[in-house]
Amino acid sequence: MPTPVLERLTLQNGRLMAEVLPQVGGGLARLDWLRGSERVPLLRGLPDGFPGMPLPGQLACFPLVPWSNRMAPTGFTFDGVQVVPQPNREGEPCPIHGDGWQQRWRIAAHHETSLTLSLDRWDARPFAYTAELRYTLAMDALVVELSVRNAGRTALPFGLGLHPWMPDPGGALLQAGANSIWMAGPDKLPIARQDIPAHWRFDHPSSLPQDGVDNVFEGWHGDARIAWPARGVALEVAADMDYFILYVPQGRDVFCFEPVDHPINAHNLPGQPGLTVLAPGGTLRRRCVFRGEAL
Repeated sequence: MPTPVLERLTLQNGRLMAEVLPQVGGGLARLDWLRGSERVPLLRGLPDGFPGMPLPGQLACFPLVPWSNRMAPTGFTFDGVQVVPQPNREGEPCPIHGDGWQQRWRIAAHHETSLTLSLDRWDARPFAYTAELRYTLAMDALVVELSVRNAGRTALPFGLGLHPWMPDPGGALLQAGANSIWMAGPDKLPIARQDIPAHWRFDHPSSLPQDGVDNVFEGWHGDARIAWPARGVALEVAADMDYFILYVPQGRDVFCFEPVDHPINAHNLPGQPGLTVLAPGGTLRRRCVFRGEAL
């Protein structure tokens, strides 16, 4: 069989260049700050000559729909009905990140500085939905707008988020205030909410933990800043969401700061925090702005 051709759609203005891969979850292949003829990555970039079709986890960012991160393997109960999504990543017992990141998105509109993608999952189970993903360059910012519509016959709790990957964790300074953190068990699902340990507080610009972290922070005010002084750039993140997941794997040259509107396994936490119950036809929208800055 012929090797599929990877479609890379470019958005560019005088300050930013982004590439989007509709075939790979509608994700970003890169987001670069333009410094003359130099491209300085604000998010991890997929190499220009990457062979074949990449996995979503190799991209700069991908959308999280119709929920974020892990859900218990047993699913969840809603209105007296047990809802059980199937595991969707090899070696991972929990269903993770919904399924929008694993689909080919359709190009609805493409211009020099904007792109709109759509996804029809009306026949998916247990979450039937349609989604729209819009990327817009505006001066020094990339605006990402993600929406989901319940295309099923019953109400269900939905959630959204983004999963960006950033370069150079050793040189990064993170500022992102939050009120509490969910500690996780061996299965990486949250077991208790507690005060944030001192070495995981980012009320002021701070280096990332060296011992690794993979936790959800609650009570985020929706604004964050990541600066790389040695690289001469910074990235501001502004989202209409109350949580972020910080993933700093040990021994890796990347990390993740993920704006999300609900905690991990929220479907099974008391009150299903952050999730939005959508009746059939109901729509949930979220917006995130990635703003570059020269230092």
